[in-house]
This record gives sequence, C-alpha cells and structure tokens, in this order.
Amino acid sequence: MSKVSPWLLQIFTWWNGQTIGTRFYTWRFGQPVGEDERGNKYYQTADGKRRWVIYNGPAEATAIGPGWHGWMHHRVDTPPPKEDYRAREWEKPHQVNLTGTGQAYRPKGSLLNTAERPRVSGDYDAWQP
Repeated sequence: MSKVSPWLLQIFTWWNGQTIGTRFYTWRFGQPVGEDERGNKYYQTADGKRRWVIYNGPAEATAIGPGWHGWMHHRVDTPPPKEDYRAREWEKPHQVNLTGTGQAYRPKGSLLNTAERPRVSGDYDAWQP
C-alpha cells in the first residue's frame, strides 16, 4: 500500500492538519501568535477578532492546552507565551481522546461493555411485557 501525499490530504480532508483553504487564509491574513508544547501553531488576524490553530497532526480539539483554550475562546486577550502562564495543580495533563476506539471508556451497564449489568435494587421494578 502506498503512502498518500500530504497535499492530497490537505485538498480532500480537514482532519489531517490543515486544508488548502486554511493554508491560504493563514498565509494571507494570519499573524503567528505562538506554539504550544505539542507543536500546535496559533494564529490571529491583525485586528485580533479571529483566532485559529493549525494542529500538529490530526485535528483534535482536546489537544489544545488550558492556557491556549482561554485565548482561543476570547476569555483572555494575552496568549500564554506573553503572560508567563503556568498550569494550576488541579489541571491534568492531556490525554488522547479515545472515543470510538477499542480503548474507549465503557462503564458498567453500557451496551458495549461485555461485563454483566448490575441487578436493579431498591424500590424500582423493571417493566416486563
């Protein structure tokens, strides 16, 4: 199986980094703001009204750290590189989103969990036809 060209991926998919349209818009209007520890690059327009990220790898919203999240959503005006941002002790490190994979969380009672569902107890009576 041959490897797909990165240019073809940019033309036909949006989840593999950036599309041709995003690349052109970034080249034309984007002002670089910074880069996070994962290699994601952040941009904004000259007036600061539009902000966007070019992901280093697949487009995964959970890959944006808490400091950059606040800036991306206009909660703060100063990006993390300019304010000496430090994560709080309660902020957990990034975990890959496993939804849709075999490693996804499946609690007891989930249809996808192979374990037996716990019996109902208390004042609840299950309906039976």
